[in-house]
Amino acid sequence: MRKGPERAGLPQDPAAKVVPRKSVRGLGERLRGRGKRLVFTNGCFDILHAGHAQYLRKAASLGDLLVVGVNSDASVRRLKGAGRPLQPAADRAYLLASLQAVSFVVVFSEDTPAALIEEVAPDILVKGGDWKGKEIVGADFVRARGGKVRTIRFLPGRSTTAILTRAGRAAAGRK
Repeated sequence: MRKGPERAGLPQDPAAKVVPRKSVRGLGERLRGRGKRLVFTNGCFDILHAGHAQYLRKAASLGDLLVVGVNSDASVRRLKGAGRPLQPAADRAYLLASLQAVSFVVVFSEDTPAALIEEVAPDILVKGGDWKGKEIVGADFVRARGGKVRTIRFLPGRSTTAILTRAGRAAAGRK
């Protein structure tokens, strides 16, 4: 992965890195034709924290461009419950796009990224270390096309759930 603002001529304004789904269709194939590798990952990213930043930096280092799929608000509610997300999808996408490691961010409304993965056609699919290879949505598709699936370990104690638990205790005056 190239470092700095010259990275593949990508936009530097985070808002310009949040793109509509149609703009990433076939991106993996187009990049492969130019000898580049596309990395894809996804998640809710409800409270962006150091664990996310490290994870995304490592994911980006596996290829030339990193596309991050972000669950829509309705999708997060279905997956995490009525109290989530805490931040709207537009804010979560903008924060992710602000990270140098992230090339593009796409919001998707499905509960899984399966269709988006097929549209993007990444060379490398990345998920967190809490996922087992057989559980990773899109893994079969990526492998069938000659791509790779990688897992990246999380920073211990760095998760949105852990942060929310600590915040709840702090608000209640407990340790």
